[in-house]
Amino acid sequence: MSILITGVAGFIGCNLARVMLGHGKTVIGFDNLCRGSMKNLEPIIQHSCFKFLNVDLTDIDSYRIALQAAHQRSPVTEIWHLAANSDIPAGVMDSGVDLRDTFMTTHNTLALMKELSIRTMSFSSSSAVYGDLGSKELVEDAGPLFPISYYGAMKLASEAAISAAVESHLDHAYIFRFPNVIGIPATHGVILDFIRKLKDTPDNLQVLGNGTQQKSYLHADELIEAMFFIRSHAKDRLNYHNIGAADEGVTVKFIAETVVTQASPGASITFGEGNKGWVGDVPRFCYSIEKLTKLGWQPKLSSAQAIDKAVGQIVAQESGK
Repeated sequence: MSILITGVAGFIGCNLARVMLGHGKTVIGFDNLCRGSMKNLEPIIQHSCFKFLNVDLTDIDSYRIALQAAHQRSPVTEIWHLAANSDIPAGVMDSGVDLRDTFMTTHNTLALMKELSIRTMSFSSSSAVYGDLGSKELVEDAGPLFPISYYGAMKLASEAAISAAVESHLDHAYIFRFPNVIGIPATHGVILDFIRKLKDTPDNLQVLGNGTQQKSYLHADELIEAMFFIRSHAKDRLNYHNIGAADEGVTVKFIAETVVTQASPGASITFGEGNKGWVGDVPRFCYSIEKLTKLGWQPKLSSAQAIDKAVGQIVAQESGK
């Protein structure tokens, strides 16, 4: 018996696979390596219970051949579907990126699960499905939902497809609505951007926007712990939960100051104008995790503590330590 992780070579996927292997699971990982990296898999690639395949999930024929073969070797009991476009600005430039890499990978995964009678899916969704609701608290039953990025739109469309699949052929689905997740191996995100900017200009950090953007941040270690908790404790056929820190988040100004302190002490910070870093960016939101805390899980780190931990880790990553 095995578990398939799609997008396994990405930031969350490689950490999830490592933890699953530590729990004694047999893990199959698919990734097309367009954003993930084999370097991320170095700690687990030689593990006897891990099998990696380079598979393009948007090509359903290739996907079918790979999944059928894996299923025959060791029956796949569930799929953790993490494969998606993780570059929101790229989706703004070309909406086909999110249609292809976020929605169609979900569509094809659900179609093959039906063909092979794989009946449990866990899905990495996003706070981006809510759109920009200003100061309104983001709770799971909020609606109507109007995402402001193609990334959020295709995550929401994927949630809808999964809901229909539960009616059709899935026994259980677990939808995890991620906040801003940080940690290592860092492949993108504001902390990595700031650290790399300071490498180029050690005396000054240029920040998009005025620094007032405020969001909740969760360390990857706690995100994975929460996903496992939901998978074990949520009992509905269709389960959907916000995952995040138990606070209103921190500002970009705080993140910039933390990065400067650890990466280039004494550097000045220059802020831009407006409260958006890019088109499709939600500048501020209040993320409710009450549903998750009622289920019994609590984060250990605040957003500020998660930022401080992740900055130290990413500084070390970028310096090769």
